[in-house]
Amino acid sequence: MLNRAARFFPILRELKYQLPTGGTLLELGSGSLGLGEFWTGPFVGCDVIFSSRPVKNMRAVRCSGHQLPFEDGAFDAVVVSDVMEHVPPGKRKEVVAEVLRVARKVVVFGYPCGPAAFQLDQKLYREYQSRNLPPPAWLEEHMLHPFPDEDLLAELPEGWKRKVIPNESLPFHYRMMRAEMLRLWDYSFRLMLRIMPGFVDRCLQSVNREPSYRKIFVLTRESRSAYA
Repeated sequence: MLNRAARFFPILRELKYQLPTGGTLLELGSGSLGLGEFWTGPFVGCDVIFSSRPVKNMRAVRCSGHQLPFEDGAFDAVVVSDVMEHVPPGKRKEVVAEVLRVARKVVVFGYPCGPAAFQLDQKLYREYQSRNLPPPAWLEEHMLHPFPDEDLLAELPEGWKRKVIPNESLPFHYRMMRAEMLRLWDYSFRLMLRIMPGFVDRCLQSVNREPSYRKIFVLTRESRSAYA
């Protein structure tokens, strides 16, 4: 739970600033929950599979990120959180291009970034093995490919600009993921988030520094574009 809040809270702050009132929102790789765990407005969630009933405010669409079934500029904002590390390296540019195609105003990518983050997850994977615990499915998938780095979004089409935000320092991420092996910790955090969400948010903001595990890339389309 803390892991999801740590990666989604910075994205939610950007959406509150960037997404116009009544704007349309797409999340790529949402699963059945996605940002709907924290976002109360309606949104479209797309994924290759939904393992359970999607949250009520999500309109679920089953599809691949390589070929989105939406028109150009169909959404004011698109969120892609912790997805790109699961995409084979040779296909990542295709997904980026497709996401930019369907976005009208803003795209927020967030992903574990670079060799240091990958090595940290390898360490976490060995920790699960040493405790004779089954690694989560997402961590198993993290072991398949090197993580993307900042270069993935270095060259953008004309009319787009980029802002980079560090998310979760490397030491904090490792301590947090080790703690989440314990069910009592997860329950305690859920209670804290319900009772004092503002305090939790401020604490999480304080650990968003370099060297970071994840980077969040906020891509905005300049107003003179075709979708202004």
